[in-house]
Amino acid sequence: MESARIIATVARIVRDVGIAEEIAQDALVAALEQWPRSGVPDRPGAWLTAAAKHRAVDLVRRRETYARKLAEVGRTLSEESYDPEPSGPGDIDDDVLRLVFTACHPVLSADARAALTLRLVGGLRTDEIARAFLVPEATVAARITRAKRSLAKAGVEFEVPYGAERAARLGSVLEVVYLIFNEGYAATAGDDLLRPALCEDALRLARVLEGLMAEEGEVHGLAALLELQASRFATRTGPDGQPVLLADQNRSRWNRLLIRRGFAALERAGDGRTYGPYALQAAVAACHARAVTYEETDWRTIAALYGRLAAVAPSPVVELNRAVAVSMADGPEAGLALVDALADGTALAGYHLLPSVRGDLLARLGRTAEARTEFERAASLTRNARERELLLGRARAAGEQERGPGSTSGTGEEH
Repeated sequence: MESARIIATVARIVRDVGIAEEIAQDALVAALEQWPRSGVPDRPGAWLTAAAKHRAVDLVRRRETYARKLAEVGRTLSEESYDPEPSGPGDIDDDVLRLVFTACHPVLSADARAALTLRLVGGLRTDEIARAFLVPEATVAARITRAKRSLAKAGVEFEVPYGAERAARLGSVLEVVYLIFNEGYAATAGDDLLRPALCEDALRLARVLEGLMAEEGEVHGLAALLELQASRFATRTGPDGQPVLLADQNRSRWNRLLIRRGFAALERAGDGRTYGPYALQAAVAACHARAVTYEETDWRTIAALYGRLAAVAPSPVVELNRAVAVSMADGPEAGLALVDALADGTALAGYHLLPSVRGDLLARLGRTAEARTEFERAASLTRNARERELLLGRARAAGEQERGPGSTSGTGEEH
């Protein structure tokens, strides 16, 4: 939870994100060695940050004269305090956001920017990042290593850029914030479906970006999307941590404040006819938020929005979402035809939501034996324990339906 802030603080001192990550890890190792003997401090995050800063300052002293480095950085490097003021009205006194913009420098490829920031800011493991991008783990590991070296070689400044350079990096920054939120909203792996700290960090960064770049419609679009998605957070799991499908969520518990914030941000995103990808996704989320009950959901509008999204940001995952919406608007047979077309390709071959959606559509069509097979396949592909339990439960329900009446399959969630 503290990793991103420690790395960001140290990066301001050493001006190298790769070295900053190593120093942050050293501080964590020091904690593992000392805390069992001395006890966990009252403010563990502050302890870790202080330990990392001590190491960073020592490194600076060893590499160059302390006075020269002070002149270069232009700030006081105190082992007791490191709390600089913003340098101008457009500056942001937020180390984590500086870290995001640094990792999204144009010297890196788009894929490398996202992978590096998810690693440094989101604290995701390499395999989790690979899952988010649907690429091999080795590919992501190589991207991260090359990205660190490239930033160090180019001498990239640890700062929030201004003017045209800021605008040029914005797309990558928004993508990274989006992916961090997604990992918190539906964890790739582990025993828990949700990782709230990631969602909170992503939402905070989206709000800061709104204040910084109020003229950018897609900044507001992303903020709207995250606000609306976060409004459902409390209802996405039950008391035992098991996932709760969209159709079964208690909508009276959806956070109305976040919904209002989301609607307001969507209005700031501009004319609906010119929405970008994030604003279009926010518009989909708004359709769900406006529906008092699941049955009142305007699936035809959602399907149309996904069609527009597929035109401006083509993706097999978007097409899978559209297939779900079409199935709700026009029936499961129409959706199944779209899903089967996606299944013929290779892009979603290892993506567990493809057989999950297909299983739901088959169950709705009464093809329970095929549905059970698809749910079992989806369970074998996911690495999240909670999702696996849900999918195996649906497979068992389909098997019971196959043997006779008396059990029903839950309605699939729009993914």
